[in-house]
Amino acid sequence: MSEKNVEYRPHVALSTSSLYPQGVPETFEVAQRLGYDSVEVLVTHERMSQLTHQLLDNVQKYQIPISTIHAPTLLFTQQVWGKAWTKVQMAAKLTHQVGAEVVVVHPPFRWQRKYAKNFVAGVREVSRMTDTKISVENMYPWRVAGREAVVYSPHYSPLGQDYEWVTWDFSHAATAKMDSLAAVKEIGPRLGHVHLTDGSGETLADEHLLPGHGVQPVAQTLEYLRDQRWQGVVGVEVSTRKCETPEQRDEWLAESLDFARRHMTVGHMTVEGTAS
Repeated sequence: MSEKNVEYRPHVALSTSSLYPQGVPETFEVAQRLGYDSVEVLVTHERMSQLTHQLLDNVQKYQIPISTIHAPTLLFTQQVWGKAWTKVQMAAKLTHQVGAEVVVVHPPFRWQRKYAKNFVAGVREVSRMTDTKISVENMYPWRVAGREAVVYSPHYSPLGQDYEWVTWDFSHAATAKMDSLAAVKEIGPRLGHVHLTDGSGETLADEHLLPGHGVQPVAQTLEYLRDQRWQGVVGVEVSTRKCETPEQRDEWLAESLDFARRHMTVGHMTVEGTAS
């Protein structure tokens, strides 16, 4: 029998959005206490999410790194950091300053015509100029006046687009009625980041359920990434706003972390076929 080293452990981050409306310090405290590997910071109107020195103060205090910066490209953060390209450039700068690995951005809204016109090429250019992995997230259609409307440009789906890096969100996939396993296989080595969550597929709302509590093949997709020895960050991005107590919130976030570790961790094998 031949020796074979197949040790593999996922890197799991806790997104600040998972504790919304609480903020950055609370996320760091929970991430450290529950055993997460890092924190993903969603840049919002909260000043601490924007300021390098305050973010690094939290890194030092809780001894847990920041792996991901989510640029303020959401609808409710349109006033943060000004113009669209400025948001991307400042997120890339912040990523370097705090020692993170990747920037997550959303595709443009259709009404952002100048931004949308050169978005695909522009993301590649900013990534090259700043030496930053900028990963474009899959989104979903909206419903306006009872009819489905595509509000993102060039499309809510990154499939078929010439993005260098893609972020895959299981909740968005459920809302868009897409098969995450098939999509991740199609994206292949361009997968730059994962948002671990789930959705029912029964609504056009962005639910962000706990992984395994919806209809997406989340477990199978994580196991596929495990088998590929995918080298990226799994960011837990679930909604805990319905939790009645801090203890229940911790249970949900611990369950999400355990889900990722359970479906992605591989033990060390010293001899093929024999676990050490």
